[in-house]
Amino acid sequence: MTDVLPQPDCSPKAGREPLALEESGSKRPPNTGARLWGRVRNKLLRNKLDPQTVETKNWHTDVIEMNGIKVEFSMKFTSRDMSLKRTPSKKQTGVFGVKISVVTKRERSKVPYIVRQCVEEVEKRGIEEVGIYRISGVATDIQALKAVFDANNKDILLMLSDMDINAIAGTLKLYFRELPEPLLTDRLYPAFMEGIALSDPAAKENCMMHLLRSLPDPNLITFLFLLEHLKRVAEKEPINKMSLHNLATVFGPTLLRPSEVESKAHLTSAADIWSHDVMAQVQVLLYYLQHPPISFAELKRNTLYFSTDV
Repeated sequence: MTDVLPQPDCSPKAGREPLALEESGSKRPPNTGARLWGRVRNKLLRNKLDPQTVETKNWHTDVIEMNGIKVEFSMKFTSRDMSLKRTPSKKQTGVFGVKISVVTKRERSKVPYIVRQCVEEVEKRGIEEVGIYRISGVATDIQALKAVFDANNKDILLMLSDMDINAIAGTLKLYFRELPEPLLTDRLYPAFMEGIALSDPAAKENCMMHLLRSLPDPNLITFLFLLEHLKRVAEKEPINKMSLHNLATVFGPTLLRPSEVESKAHLTSAADIWSHDVMAQVQVLLYYLQHPPISFAELKRNTLYFSTDV
């Protein structure tokens, strides 16, 4: 994965209006912003494939100029296993890196405030955005939103309304990625991997619903909330190009990838991480996305008829 940090005063955004910079005394040719961003992306790809760039952990700075516009950007290579690495957090303040049960208890809410606000903003003005949740937001914007949510700043709503929608989508993904353990928990991870591999449809249905019932309430309610949101995003697939499978590919590893300790117990090599297990994580989320609406109340009623041990 390549992290890109455009400078604040000259950062282009894919799919947005061209940059409002012009050469003195002359008009800028049409589509300069889109063409310039295309050139930036091409250069990023070339650098990403350069072995020397891949091996270094330092930031690489470069400048691209076109029709009087200069774009300065910084990039560095981060391997996939490191970018999705889930590490425990000792802090109890803020929301990032804090257990979801701690956050919901502190907020006296069923779903963390950050999840509700990011989802609301995406549904308000980003649900038809092409590549929503797949296209990365600007890293500096995401970090700014992270800091505001952690500080519970009173200007959160104003900042959200002004922020690029891909940065908001990226902040939501980052929140789930930085949980001390996955939303679907470390304890149930092996059972999810076994359940999704069942060939008998009835057995798989019983197992996968039983696993949901076994989740802690804050995890389950948040998961069902996110599930319905992603289904609504997929309903706009003809416009946003994000199918259920695309969304499962984006969110599956984020919601299921086990913490560092657990991953060592279940995964033996980097090749395993990015082959069998990731495909299974995607399939787990896809199963629930393709399932008819799942009611929290109905699941809990059915708990009376099933053991809660997995």
